[in-house]
Amino acid sequence: MNKKEIIFRDPVVESVVDKFVSRSDVGFAKYGKTLRDDDSDLFTWVNHLQEELMDAVLYMQRLKEEITTLKEEATLARIRDIDVEDSEVWTKANGFSYIIDEENQ
Repeated sequence: MNKKEIIFRDPVVESVVDKFVSRSDVGFAKYGKTLRDDDSDLFTWVNHLQEELMDAVLYMQRLKEEITTLKEEATLARIRDIDVEDSEVWTKANGFSYIIDEENQ
C-alpha cells in the first residue's frame, strides 16, 4: 500500500478523493483485491461500466422527478398566496397561470 500526503486547496476535491479512497477500501474488503489486481476480461469490464452507467441514468431520472415535484409545490405555494379578490388580470408566464394585481403594476 502506498502512502501519500496531499495538500488540498479545494474542499470539494478533497471530499471526492476521500470518497474514492473509502470506495476502494470497501471494494478491497469485499473482493480481496484491488482493481489493478482484477484480471477480468475486457467484456466483463465493459459490462460493469454499462451497469454502472445504467444505474447513473436511473439516479438522474429520480433526481429530475424530485426537482419537478419541488418546483410544482413551490409554484402552488406562491399561487395560494395571491389575493384573488383584488386581482383583475390573468396572464401566463413560465408555463403557469397566475393573477396580477393591476393596481400594483
